Amino acid sequence: MPDIFTAKQKETKEIKDKTEKKYKRTFYKDLPSLPHNPLGSIIFCPENLKFETMETEEKVVLFLRKHWITNVPWILILIIMILAPFLVSGLSLFDDVPSNFKFIFMLVWYLVTTAYFLESFLTWFFNAYIVTDERIIDVDFYNLIYKEVSDASIDKIQDVTYKMGGVIRTLFNYGDVLVQTASEVPNFEFLAVPKPDNVVKVLQDLRTEEQVEVLEGRIR
Repeated sequence: MPDIFTAKQKETKEIKDKTEKKYKRTFYKDLPSLPHNPLGSIIFCPENLKFETMETEEKVVLFLRKHWITNVPWILILIIMILAPFLVSGLSLFDDVPSNFKFIFMLVWYLVTTAYFLESFLTWFFNAYIVTDERIIDVDFYNLIYKEVSDASIDKIQDVTYKMGGVIRTLFNYGDVLVQTASEVPNFEFLAVPKPDNVVKVLQDLRTEEQVEVLEGRIR
């Protein structure tokens, strides 16, 4: 029994070391390698990040969502919606409206405002792109009861490109990454993600590494 237990421990350690060695070869100093930040837009090798279909030996290399600057438009609209009742109340248009009706109107208005905030924030928060050492995953969140998850193996990647145009995108360094694959979902789009050039480099290196491993397996 002790020998079997020791052998299992050794095998588990070897698998862990192999996995760590694999993703550490694609480590980049200019990417934020930090513990998982719930509000982060790009995290390299996040710690303690799990998702539904994650396999035991699978390691997350990149976690992405849209750049935080893309939230500015709906945040500005939200501020206007919050201040609107106070601005309107200063006008003489509603002086003849009973106070009870004003209260009900404000209550309904702020319920709508809260719903708008939750929908906008959750759409940004749960629309995520995950790159592991085995595959890429695109999570499209539509509402609380419906989402769509697509994935493709790293070895199915055929081409990776990115585009970044405009003053705002150039200033804040974010853009769209297009991944062409040979899987059932031919194209994956990582929209408005930070550091698109680094994301492309990570994907290309993972694809090259996967191809090398396949060739080594055939030679053996």
